[in-house]
Amino acid sequence: MIDLDFNKGNGLLPAIVQDYQTGKVLMLAYLDKASWRKTLETGEAHYWSRSRQEIWHKGETSGHIQVIKEILVDCDQDTVLFRVEQVGGVACHTGHVSCFYRKLGENSEVVTVEERIFDPEKVYGK
Repeated sequence: MIDLDFNKGNGLLPAIVQDYQTGKVLMLAYLDKASWRKTLETGEAHYWSRSRQEIWHKGETSGHIQVIKEILVDCDQDTVLFRVEQVGGVACHTGHVSCFYRKLGENSEVVTVEERIFDPEKVYGK
C-alpha cells in the first residue's frame, strides 16, 4: 500500500479529478486519511469538506457519484489524480459538467464557457 504524505498539507492532500474517458478535469477536492480509506474501500470518491469539516461522499445528494477507475499518485506522494466515471455526467454543484466552467477572457473578464446541465436549486433545494 502506498503511504501518502498527509503531513505537508496539515492532514489534507489535493485530489485532482479527471474524467477517465475524455481527460477533462472535473474538479479539485481534498482528502484526509479517513476519506482516502473510504474511497479505497468503496471504489467511489469520498472527500474532506473544508467548509463543513466532514467527510462527504461525492454525489450522495445529487446522485452524481464518481466511480474510481484509476488512481495516480505524484512523485512526492502528496497529491493524487482520480480518473473517474462521472455518473450523470455532472461534477459541479453549480450544475456544470466541470467546476472549471469559466475562463479569464480579454481585459480580465470572466467568461462562462460551459452550459449548465441542471438547476442546483432543484437538485439541492438551495
